[in-house]
Amino acid sequence: MSSTAGKLVTSRSELNIEDYLPSGSSIHEPRGKLRLIDLIDISPTLTEAAGAIVDDSFTRCFKSNPPEPWNWNIYLFPLWCFGVVVRYCILFPLRCLTLAFGWFIFLSTFIPVHSLLKGQDKLRKNIERVLVEMICSFFVGSWTGVVKYHGPRPSIRPKQVYVANHTSMIDFIVLEQMTAFAVIMQKHPGWVGLLQSTILESVGCIWFNRSEAKDREIVARKLRDHVQGADNNPLLIFPEGTCVNNNYTVMFKKGAFELGCTVCPIAIKYNKIFVDAFWNSRKQSFTMHLLQLMTSWAVVCEVWYLEPQTIRPGETAIEFAERVRDMISLRAGLKKVPWDGYLKYSRPSSKHSERKQQSFAESLLARLEEK
Repeated sequence: MSSTAGKLVTSRSELNIEDYLPSGSSIHEPRGKLRLIDLIDISPTLTEAAGAIVDDSFTRCFKSNPPEPWNWNIYLFPLWCFGVVVRYCILFPLRCLTLAFGWFIFLSTFIPVHSLLKGQDKLRKNIERVLVEMICSFFVGSWTGVVKYHGPRPSIRPKQVYVANHTSMIDFIVLEQMTAFAVIMQKHPGWVGLLQSTILESVGCIWFNRSEAKDREIVARKLRDHVQGADNNPLLIFPEGTCVNNNYTVMFKKGAFELGCTVCPIAIKYNKIFVDAFWNSRKQSFTMHLLQLMTSWAVVCEVWYLEPQTIRPGETAIEFAERVRDMISLRAGLKKVPWDGYLKYSRPSSKHSERKQQSFAESLLARLEEK
């Protein structure tokens, strides 16, 4: 009985392959016979593939976890129905009115200021900055957002860039209501794209198209120019390059860490007690994502402005990016994974596949020669 219990508590890493061989078989077989253990020896690629199926840490980064149902009996179901009525018939209309009122104030002020104060750039920029912060506050209010900020509020200084982990486009709204950042963001279609090209451009936001290789050079040049300006809004970059489900952090792109600037990390952590703030852009439009937030009880979030960092002597941009990612992951309680988030949008390089094929062929030939 004790030996059986010992086997039960054995971890996966300690399992013996001989336990899975047919009865009477052994790893130590006469040479010349190809058995199961030989197949495993010559195929580390198959072992990797099996491990990826069992423990796919890449796909897990981009999966939203559906809430566990709690309306499973006759006592709780009426309470759940009451909550649906309150959220959809009372809170949602009130939130729509709040957001509509915010847009009315914003547009009735922004349009005259943007049109009539073109000769007074400094005054116009200051007013537009306040207006953008205001409309973002209305957005957060339309979700009954409960956001707790830790650390000193960002200030306008040259040669400084802010980087944050990325869960949804609402990350930008949550941060923007406190400070009018100039953000680097993928160009979106529809009404979001219209806002990008009109209102958000007024605070110095920079847009790019992920599929256009030439956009990278243009964006890199704009970044270097922006961080040198003493009166420009603080620059905000999401170096993961894609939305991750707020349980993990993927690799940070090194572009933000090659500017020769002070890097100010920001850690964002959402509490999923009422709603999952992760935006899966492949399955849901941003409009539907906002509706999901506006029909929830509340969006609960914490934001930490961490200590500014500079690159150390002898440290590469990649090492600097990893060090900042460590800080953000530790503060927000996120797990680090060694994946490039752009793999979400593209197939792996053909060179990578060819290297794997070559490695597999060499190990197979070497093992067969031994036989």
